[in-house]
Amino acid sequence: MFPDGTGPSADPAGSHHERRIRSFQPRRSRVTPGQRAALRRLWPRWGFEIDGLRRLDLDELFAEDEQEASGPGQPDRPAERPVVLEIGFGMGEATADMAAADPGTRVLAVDVHTPGQGNLLRLADERGLANVRVGNGDAIILLREMLAPGSLSGLRVYFPDPWPKKRHHKRRLIQPEFLDLAAEPLRSGALVHCATDWEPYAEQMLDVLSGHPAYENTQPDGGFAPRPDVRPLTRFEEAGLTKGHKVRDLLFRRR
Repeated sequence: MFPDGTGPSADPAGSHHERRIRSFQPRRSRVTPGQRAALRRLWPRWGFEIDGLRRLDLDELFAEDEQEASGPGQPDRPAERPVVLEIGFGMGEATADMAAADPGTRVLAVDVHTPGQGNLLRLADERGLANVRVGNGDAIILLREMLAPGSLSGLRVYFPDPWPKKRHHKRRLIQPEFLDLAAEPLRSGALVHCATDWEPYAEQMLDVLSGHPAYENTQPDGGFAPRPDVRPLTRFEEAGLTKGHKVRDLLFRRR
């Protein structure tokens, strides 16, 4: 779609990483003219490929735009700015809202949905969000190969694919192995925030997070959390609520 390198590639990690069971399906649905224009114009500046070939220098990734946008209430030194990884941002509306509400926090937003990537870049540009970077590819490779230990202050996983059929449960993202992998780049005290409207998956998330020694539930009763004000309602969530779905939030901290 972008042979000249001005947009995300179809398979950034290529054949140099092992093939494994994926928790996502790459989606290259129709890209609107506006999304395509945003990708061509903004990807070279705000996008990055998850290729597993290098370790990201987060200060370098954000530096140019942060210097231009620095203002009251933001840390004087970029290294003091927390970094949150969001895996699977859909069309990016909630991601943009959260980034706008907290300009001092850097957001690494990762997805494989090309229209969503273009839409989030467009929103970031329209709203002047210097704190958003859009990653294309497998978040597992990002966590394992490209982030330094203790480099993340938070992890967000909102409405991941529930893989409802029993034979597909192994594809669900929130598994003990994923939590093992995320534990290294998450610094002590980092907030892990998950949300789902699929009750069986919510129960699995609660079980695996509660059973992992690297994480502790922020809720005194050890259960689900009320939706925090910082997480806006998404269109996907609103559609689920109208169908009677119950949305569950989970808030855990890295020990």
